[in-house]
Amino acid sequence: VQLQAYGGGLVQAGGSLRLSCAASGNIASINIMGWYRQAPGKQRELVATVISNNTPTYADSVKGRFTISRDNAKNTVYLQMNTLKPEDTAVYYCNMIGRSVTLSSVSNFNSWGQGTLVTVSS
Repeated sequence: VQLQAYGGGLVQAGGSLRLSCAASGNIASINIMGWYRQAPGKQRELVATVISNNTPTYADSVKGRFTISRDNAKNTVYLQMNTLKPEDTAVYYCNMIGRSVTLSSVSNFNSWGQGTLVTVSS
């Protein structure tokens, strides 16, 4: 299962961006969709996840500013980022965990997107 992320860019503090990530392949179901980020010199951290019943979770640092959503028909996850701050600057990675299917087998997958850079200027 391959993931393709879109939507990063340069924005001023206080601005907004929307990230998208679409999955392709022999997908049977996707249990968890999420976004992580990695700032320069720091470890990758969880930003937000949404499970199959659309229940979201957020890192404390983005609560009230970011909204995660999913479109199961399109195997796509979105991250709406509002009131962006310079400390939100990072490479953002999407992640999906689910089950894939072929003619002869069903297996689990845990896939990552290629990362999209978000830069917030002060």
